[in-house]
Amino acid sequence: MYGQNRIYIPPIVKNLLVINVLVFFAEMMLPVAVRGWIAENWSLHFWKSDSFHVWQLFTYMFMHANFTHLFFNMFALWMFGRILEYDMGSRRFLVYYLICGIGAGLIQLGAYYIDYMSLLGDYSAVSVARWAEAVSTVGASGAVFGLLLAFGMIHPNNMIMLMFPPIAMKAKWFVVIYGAIELLLGLRGGGGVAHFAHLGGMLWGWLLIKYWRKRNEIYY
Repeated sequence: MYGQNRIYIPPIVKNLLVINVLVFFAEMMLPVAVRGWIAENWSLHFWKSDSFHVWQLFTYMFMHANFTHLFFNMFALWMFGRILEYDMGSRRFLVYYLICGIGAGLIQLGAYYIDYMSLLGDYSAVSVARWAEAVSTVGASGAVFGLLLAFGMIHPNNMIMLMFPPIAMKAKWFVVIYGAIELLLGLRGGGGVAHFAHLGGMLWGWLLIKYWRKRNEIYY
């Protein structure tokens, strides 16, 4: 039975994996005009952009920039999501995943606004407006970082084997160290990675688990 459980993928995780992969291949294989429409309407744009729509807070987490981006997010979803869906149950797991993803998008929009305000003092209004139209975010990373946070809270002493460097570490310390690295990288800026979306996913995950615990609706 234990061996079967390790192979079996619970329904929400399986469906999320399928949807993300299908959307990615649709982005790669559909006609250029259709792909452009998807990128324009499903990526998360800054709210001062003409391309921003509220639904992008949901759709952006099913899009990915390239295969590597997709692979690592889906690997983490598979690795941590299977266990957490068993822990939480499918319905609560889906709620948790989506709230972390949407919350991560909100935090990233806040980071865009801070950048926008800082640019206003250094560049012309036209240049800043072009920047506001150009920036966007895609990827399941915010939701996945929420899963990482949940795993660290629910299974704090489980060991995680890192790839680089190849050492074992307790989940709770892995979460703390990874979160600190994301914060430092976010403060440094640049790199084309939405570090504050990652932190936002962790923050919303922490708040949601604390809320459930306070209401005695979650017991770990």
